[in-house]
Amino acid sequence: MSQSAYQVHRPAHDTSCVVFASPHSGRDYPWSFLQTSVLSEMAIRSSEDAFVDRLFDCVTGFGARYIVAGTPRAYVDLNRAADELDPSLIEGVRRSGHNPRVASGLGVIPRVVANGRAIYRGKMTRFEAEHRIATFWKPYHAMLQSLLDEAYNRHGQAVLVDCHSMPHEAVEGVVRGGGARPDIVLGDRFGAAAGGEVVDRIEEAFTAAGFTVARNAPFAGAYIVQAYGRPTRGQHAVQIEIDRSLYMNEATITPNADFDDVRARLKQVAGQITRIGQGRIPLAAE
Repeated sequence: MSQSAYQVHRPAHDTSCVVFASPHSGRDYPWSFLQTSVLSEMAIRSSEDAFVDRLFDCVTGFGARYIVAGTPRAYVDLNRAADELDPSLIEGVRRSGHNPRVASGLGVIPRVVANGRAIYRGKMTRFEAEHRIATFWKPYHAMLQSLLDEAYNRHGQAVLVDCHSMPHEAVEGVVRGGGARPDIVLGDRFGAAAGGEVVDRIEEAFTAAGFTVARNAPFAGAYIVQAYGRPTRGQHAVQIEIDRSLYMNEATITPNADFDDVRARLKQVAGQITRIGQGRIPLAAE
């Protein structure tokens, strides 16, 4: 399988300030990686936000830009900082402070996949880790910022919608008192990554399509929305987590019978989100 850091899809007519991204749906697994892992390919794929790239592939039809990762999350996690290196995995890395993501094996080069299953038999060289970052992480983030700059320069503002999926059981702990289980969790770092009206518009779009929405619990947004959310500068970032069970069989990593219906509902959502900043409700720098 050919390896690429990303694919960019551009609209025929650039009418939206919104940039969609799918950083965890990559599935270009290097043969050497699969051969050296102690896990089966199916087990490794449990880390993927499988099919999220397909769920949002309509967005260019609404005038928005779209970047999709090629490299898999288990190989390089694009939603981590480049310096989140795991000393338990990478030779020559010193422990410095406590980073809960790194400590749990989920640094920029992950040590584990879902349910804490170790990917490797032993450690890897610092050279290998830095090679992956230089080859995949840096090009992806350079292009992502370039797309946001393009949107900002053309429309005077930019909104990053960072698309992810979550295991069905991930929201069990946030449902209390008989409340509805969320289908969608929006993360804006508790307001630090996006203006309130931006998040309101995104939530309204999902609600209108029949989805139940929660904010910032249990996912408030990781590295990407933290790094790119600059609402005072007119650059907003919101993370979207979709319950995987809505559209796929999590055990077999295959689309389920509701996939096309969910995809159609998300097309309705995307049509509304891409209108942010247009018409009657312009964005304000907050």
